[in-house]
Amino acid sequence: MSDRLLSPTYRDIERAAQGLQGKAHQTPVMTSRMVNEITQAQVFFKCENLQKTGSFKFRGAYYTLSQLPESERKHGVIAYSSGNHAQAIALAGALLEIPTTLVMPENAPKVKFSATEGYGANIVTYDPTQTRRETLALQLAKEQNLTLIPPYDHPQIIAGQGTTAKELIEEVGDLDYLLVCCGGGGLLSGCAIAAKTLSPHCHVVGVEPALGDDATRSFYTQTLQTVNNPQTIADGARTPSLGNYTFPLVLRHVDQMVTVSENSIRRTLRFLWERLKLVVEPTGTLAAAALLEGQIQAPGAKIGVILSGGNVDLEQLPFLLAIVQ
Repeated sequence: MSDRLLSPTYRDIERAAQGLQGKAHQTPVMTSRMVNEITQAQVFFKCENLQKTGSFKFRGAYYTLSQLPESERKHGVIAYSSGNHAQAIALAGALLEIPTTLVMPENAPKVKFSATEGYGANIVTYDPTQTRRETLALQLAKEQNLTLIPPYDHPQIIAGQGTTAKELIEEVGDLDYLLVCCGGGGLLSGCAIAAKTLSPHCHVVGVEPALGDDATRSFYTQTLQTVNNPQTIADGARTPSLGNYTFPLVLRHVDQMVTVSENSIRRTLRFLWERLKLVVEPTGTLAAAALLEGQIQAPGAKIGVILSGGNVDLEQLPFLLAIVQ
């Protein structure tokens, strides 16, 4: 059966929502009079920074692990991640009593590393300048008979992440725009499927850091593009490319891709912390940055914005908030 036939549909997102009921938080939707005045639009923030493990990743991780057959559960799973997928897999494994091994870069944010370790995962570190995490994880999976759970390029992961937009639209109604951050495209793909089903006229926009613009280039050239370890503060968007599942899904369901600068991310991070009192990590600000920095302008529109995560290394705050000239 081809990848295309296996690609998730809205029915899969509905199944994921059922599987996550009582397991994942139904995160709050927040509004801001100030943001509405700035944008001249009606803006709804879906706060996945308040999800279990501090990001939307828990949705896909828990749902995927919950669907594993017993033969795979007993051996355990392995995943690779800069942090949020790692935490999500580690907690999901702990809750489902499935052993977990996580391949994480040596320079992963301390807060993400510590949380992953705290959930009981076995952690294997690597030097991202010398080693491809995908290769290392695949090697360990074969050697130790572990099931590999990729961070975004997996039908059940995508379906789980799509429950984010499903919840948002079911709570606030039809949207004119939905803005979603993009790393490997799991969240963007799943949310786009949900949005196009529940609010067919909704204009779905994926947002990347300009330093890691592979998905944007892929979208506009219709050819898969890559990027090598981009040095963006949005560490969750340092993925090398879209995947075999997410690339065609993005082409099929997403209407627009845009990028935001490092300073735009920093200004938005400060704004969300100071004015909205929302603890959001750099990657989690991408969609908001596209709106607040004017990449997307839609006066009078009803706009959904996914705040994808809130795991910030507090020791890095001075660097993250400093505008670079």
